[in-house]
Amino acid sequence: MADRDPEIRTEGASPMQAEPPAGLVKKNRWLRPVLMSSLPLALLIGGSLWYVANDHYVSTDNAYIQQDKMSVSAEVSGRITQVLVKENQPVRAGQLLFIIDAEPFRLAAAQADASMAGAQAKIVGLETELSTSGVDINSAQEDVAFFEKEYHRQSALMQRGFTTKARLQAAEHALSEARSKLANARADALKARAALATGTAVPGVNPAVASARVQKEKALLDLSKTQVRAPADGIVSQSDRLQVGQMMVTGLPALSIVTSGKGWVEANFKETDLGVIRVGQPAEVKFDAYPDLKLRGHVSSIGAGTGSEFSVLPAQNANGNWVKVTQRVPVRIAIDDKPPRAMIAGLSAKVRIDTAADGKR
Repeated sequence: MADRDPEIRTEGASPMQAEPPAGLVKKNRWLRPVLMSSLPLALLIGGSLWYVANDHYVSTDNAYIQQDKMSVSAEVSGRITQVLVKENQPVRAGQLLFIIDAEPFRLAAAQADASMAGAQAKIVGLETELSTSGVDINSAQEDVAFFEKEYHRQSALMQRGFTTKARLQAAEHALSEARSKLANARADALKARAALATGTAVPGVNPAVASARVQKEKALLDLSKTQVRAPADGIVSQSDRLQVGQMMVTGLPALSIVTSGKGWVEANFKETDLGVIRVGQPAEVKFDAYPDLKLRGHVSSIGAGTGSEFSVLPAQNANGNWVKVTQRVPVRIAIDDKPPRAMIAGLSAKVRIDTAADGKR
């Protein structure tokens, strides 16, 4: 029994308990270190390649779509009688937005017409006075000539003793009165002629008539401004305060129009990135609202000051108690592609600039 036990154990032994070949053991010894070292090496190489491929890009997600916004206000004061637009309505340039009560301005135009008629009637009167003064001058000249002869005749008779001193004095007094009337007639003629004169500013037109014409033109201009029209194509915004019956004040914003022209992106880059950013460099723009949309653009301009410099309360760091913060500078990105979606002002965006380009366009 003792001699057969080893044979039984040998024949019934499991294959898993057999020793592996020497070549396989040697291969496993160097394969595991290679695998353990190759993974970090692959990560290092991949990271290096990614860095080399992207080290000339600068990007920021502090970017927003911008569009021109026009504030529309009335140029004349008055009560709103009609509102023809509503919030978020597309409008075209020249389209009627709202109307102000025009009756006061029609009355002003009628008053200007009355003033012009009065000025014209006054001119007719002045011309009549001028012609009448000419007749008075002729009559006064004849009287002066007559009394001059009478005075000379009485003076000659006085020398020969054929008249009295009283008659001579009466002739002298009559001559003096005739000369005074002639002077008054000439003064009236000059006055009438001066009233009809025109100035160098408005040659050939009486000043009173010119003033009445200007008043009427202003009244008609104000009348035309009672109809407020859109200055450009766009979308109506902030029109809630535009109500029929509301009193409109000159210069007070009534509504805003976001122009439908091509928008742009204002990207706020760190000041540490400005050293490599140049005008004209290509850029890539992505939008949070449209994840699948990617547009091409370029650097249009670089801001002249940081965002904090133009804030309502700019930072004052003269007291010495301050923390240095990396400033942001607005960079304007012009969109080169035609956007397939609406570029709504204020939407968030992400901008990446290729600084390897020379920036020349």
